Amino acid sequence: QVQLVESGGGLVETGGSLRVSCTASRNIFSMNAMGWYRQAPGKQRELVALITIGGVRNYADSVKGRFSISRDINTVSLQMNSLKPEDTAVYFCNAKAGTNDYWGQGTQVTVSS
Repeated sequence: QVQLVESGGGLVETGGSLRVSCTASRNIFSMNAMGWYRQAPGKQRELVALITIGGVRNYADSVKGRFSISRDINTVSLQMNSLKPEDTAVYFCNAKAGTNDYWGQGTQVTVSS
């Protein structure tokens, strides 16, 4: 079992930056992958960024060049720059361990136009 707690969401103007972080209840290097997903109102949850156990990073096309995922022993963070109104969503931390998926409670990111 893994508990994930997100922090760092908030309100920012277009073009601004935010950093969201996820603290896990155990060493994240034991996970197959850690990632950030987001869900906007009326839309499906989508992958934003992922980092594998080997350190390979993948990003959604919509955030490439603007967002950056990083990690340390028990935290995975998402640095979001040049934010756009379409980035507005609830951001969820995800951990993949074996065949299990774990989710945080989500943190709201709102980008005003």
